[in-house]
Amino acid sequence: MSGTREAIALARRLVVKVGSSALTTAGSGLDAARLDALVDAIADRVARDTQIVLVSSGAIGAGLAPLSLGKRPRDLATQQAAASVGQLALAHAYAESFGRFSLTVGQVLLTSDDVVRRSHYRNAQRTFSRLLALGAVPVVNENDTVATEEIRFGDNDRLAALVAHLIGADALILLSDVDGLYDGDPREGATRKLTEVLSESDVDGISVGMSSSGLGTGGMVSKLAAARTAAGAGIPVLLAAASEASAALTSASPGTAFAPADTRLSARRFWLGYAADTTGKLRLDDGAVTAVVRRRRSLLAAGITGVEGDFQAGDVVDLVDAKDRPVARGVVAFDATELPDLVGRSTPELPPEQRREVVHADDLVPLRR
Repeated sequence: MSGTREAIALARRLVVKVGSSALTTAGSGLDAARLDALVDAIADRVARDTQIVLVSSGAIGAGLAPLSLGKRPRDLATQQAAASVGQLALAHAYAESFGRFSLTVGQVLLTSDDVVRRSHYRNAQRTFSRLLALGAVPVVNENDTVATEEIRFGDNDRLAALVAHLIGADALILLSDVDGLYDGDPREGATRKLTEVLSESDVDGISVGMSSSGLGTGGMVSKLAAARTAAGAGIPVLLAAASEASAALTSASPGTAFAPADTRLSARRFWLGYAADTTGKLRLDDGAVTAVVRRRRSLLAAGITGVEGDFQAGDVVDLVDAKDRPVARGVVAFDATELPDLVGRSTPELPPEQRREVVHADDLVPLRR
């Protein structure tokens, strides 16, 4: 067993994410047998003194059949209507199933606002901490009933990665209808499953597709992104099929394991790099990119070649290279209206009151590329 899989198998605090296609069907809604099999595996792991947070998709899928909808709706209003019906059914099903093991379920519905805003982020941390301390199993979903296009996570894979860091999880397990990461579309043949991802270079150039079930919003694109986010923040990740949940939660033997980065990001730096909304961008020259990314230096006005967006001092902005690729994120120290007069000028050329870093190194997080 690899060190990554051993860490997942021995994790004392674990986030498990399950996708819509693993729990529901378009025609019949929730599949009770699949849900019970998942709960069986989770309850067994909880019995071995592991705290588990379950991030579960399926609310919209569970609402389709009761509302006589043949497939997942595309418009937001109908999605929200399906979620309002399906979320109740999903929560009831989990409460009943976990009740077989005398386990209490706590429902936690989140919008991206709850992790983007620092005050909400800390409130969510306290809620999870108390639920786990009381022996409950938090069941998390995006609050599809009220989420709008502007504030939604977009997929529960990303939500699971954010929750894993938020609660200080030792590992993240992503369960879906695929049995791991392949170097191409396995439906097209001649592909190879990757059992271990040790670094970013192992997944460079891999082409992955969206979900074909029609029930979820993610697919392998979002799962790979979530795995890279969590692993990059220092959390080991396992991507496996929901049908292999028992093995995934015991020996961590199936699927694809993603090795964590050597250093776990602090809560603030993780929020800054992966959860915070950005309100603009600063374009950097090659020298500034090197200073910010490799040498972890502050960004000075001299290294900026362009400014985009409408932001104020204290907002989070993307730092991009000459090819418009994000290389870092940071808290900007100037309003957007102030920066055009400073761009490209060395510190001695600036007025005394403006001789400060545009983005200080303590408020800057390089992004994995």
